[in-house]
Amino acid sequence: MKNALVLTALLFGALRANAQVADASAPNPNAPEISFVSETIDYGTIEHNANGEREFVFTNTGKEPLIISNCKGSCGCTVPVWPKTPIAPGEKASIKVKYDTSRQGQFNKQVTVTSNAKTPTKVLNIRGNVKAAPQTETVPVNPNAGSSALQVR
Repeated sequence: MKNALVLTALLFGALRANAQVADASAPNPNAPEISFVSETIDYGTIEHNANGEREFVFTNTGKEPLIISNCKGSCGCTVPVWPKTPIAPGEKASIKVKYDTSRQGQFNKQVTVTSNAKTPTKVLNIRGNVKAAPQTETVPVNPNAGSSALQVR
């Protein structure tokens, strides 16, 4: 009988502790929310070594300050820069992204944003196509001179 009482008390205590943990993880109704104008930037077809800088504009549509703790590109060719100060409710800001356009061909990369928003992780996308680098050819300056050459684009 004593064992049954002890077992019941332990079980009740475990259930009660579990309920408290569930209450602590309830979502904050006032939490910040990050709302992007667009979650994808399409560069289209761009020239080799063109300006690869773009920006994702967003608004904090929540009721508390938004804090972006990290932004990470899916590879070293995609470099994000984000606001380091809190973004007040209703305030607009942007995450700047620079893609390395010395890499030719199609690309589809992601930037993962981590914040204190209701949805703490957001994945943004960039895509496009970088044209091939212009070809250079060697043309002799004086065909009779032999070794002198001029590069022409």
